[in-house]
Amino acid sequence: MKKILFAASEGVPFIKTGGLADVIGSLPKCIDKKYFDVRIIMPKYACISQKMKDMMQYKFHFYMDFHWKQEYVGVFEAEVEGITYYFIDNESLFGEATPYSRDPYLDILKFTYFSKAVLSTLPIIDFRPDIIHCHDWQTGLIPVYLNERFHQGDFFKGIKSIMTIHNLKFQGKWDIPSMKEITGLPSYFFAPDKLEAYKDANILKGGIVFSNAITTVSSTYANEIMTEFYGEGLDGLLCARQNDVRGIVNGIDYDEFDPETDRYLEYHYNPVNFRKEKIKNKRALQEQLGLEQDDKKFMIGIVSRLTDQKGFDLIAHVMDELCHDNVQIVILGTGDEKYENMFRHFDWKYHGKVSANIFYSEEISHKIYASCDAFLMPSLFEPCGLSQLIALRYGTVPIVRETGGLKDTVEPYNEFENSGTGFSFTNYNAHEMLASIRYAESVYYNKKREWNKLIDRGMATDFSWKVSAKKYQEMYDWLIDR
Repeated sequence: MKKILFAASEGVPFIKTGGLADVIGSLPKCIDKKYFDVRIIMPKYACISQKMKDMMQYKFHFYMDFHWKQEYVGVFEAEVEGITYYFIDNESLFGEATPYSRDPYLDILKFTYFSKAVLSTLPIIDFRPDIIHCHDWQTGLIPVYLNERFHQGDFFKGIKSIMTIHNLKFQGKWDIPSMKEITGLPSYFFAPDKLEAYKDANILKGGIVFSNAITTVSSTYANEIMTEFYGEGLDGLLCARQNDVRGIVNGIDYDEFDPETDRYLEYHYNPVNFRKEKIKNKRALQEQLGLEQDDKKFMIGIVSRLTDQKGFDLIAHVMDELCHDNVQIVILGTGDEKYENMFRHFDWKYHGKVSANIFYSEEISHKIYASCDAFLMPSLFEPCGLSQLIALRYGTVPIVRETGGLKDTVEPYNEFENSGTGFSFTNYNAHEMLASIRYAESVYYNKKREWNKLIDRGMATDFSWKVSAKKYQEMYDWLIDR
């Protein structure tokens, strides 16, 4: 039995701020339990709900040398759906109202502590993983410490590490003198071939340098981050390690996202009966949101953080033009104030055509996926993206920019070959995006049979975690046997 430990800063069902938590909650469940014993370790935040805390059992505590003092480390355990979770407890570090601090220094402090505590805990819980699978910069010091103070003990000898980059934009950077003090690492670790980058210490860089393998969440994103535009200053290092980098597309939980059983939907449907049943959800959403009641109107959905990364500057440029088309636009999400106010303005200006829901609701998000005809994602960069996968599952045709995971998962419609699952555009350009939307509109209004075939093909794709899990298993086998 091969042993794998996932180390991460968040995970469903305990705590979630973004897509990382979905990966941690879903991927281990799909890895074959006959061959792999997969466990998860994460911080025990004070902001985890009491219901989830009640599932945890106290195991033991000890004191660890950290930041010039002996720091308390508590260890709790829980089991959910056959997966063992461990939690590192320290109220002074994990006691805030949110998992991540507004002060980046505090995040550096607590995730350095977490990385060291993970390795210190392993011999006591008597779980010696073959691989520690680290996720994002918050766990980037685990491969570093494995190659520093922990590599001398017999217990740690031969343990491999994988660094998964979910979003390269976030790297855990701080000044070198402070980082030396916090990490306790010797000066030679803060050299350009290790943790130093552009005169600062960079935790993610350390994880990339010292891990045995590197993954990202789509194969296009794996190639993109080796270029200057997407590389966030680490493209040179990633190019140097390109033989150890692979991209594996994230999946979605096909039990949670299933239009046939979705608890948030009034009207259920499947790939066979969507032509008759999906429309009922559209009518219900139009009524709920005060939109004009019209079965035939082309409805575009957006569920997103409202930030520059997601392409909202493109939408801002052409929103007036788009609203003069025969369309309805439904937006759900929060983010930058300028985009929140932009959508509120267009809701006021084109009421009955535009519905701006500037909050987040799991229920309304599911209803948008099920009700809309198309789903818009014009991202500047998108490591993987889950919304387009959910849209495909719900028979809602994605319109995306060809970047990262969007390029890997949405096949552009080809009217001559009768192929494709969505519409896409290449350049980060507002009118190129508008042309793609209008192309989708024309197919929707003028070639209904072709539109339904697009939905057929989209609903037939398989982006469940089972597909991704097989690729991770192959990588684990390759790394352990290497």
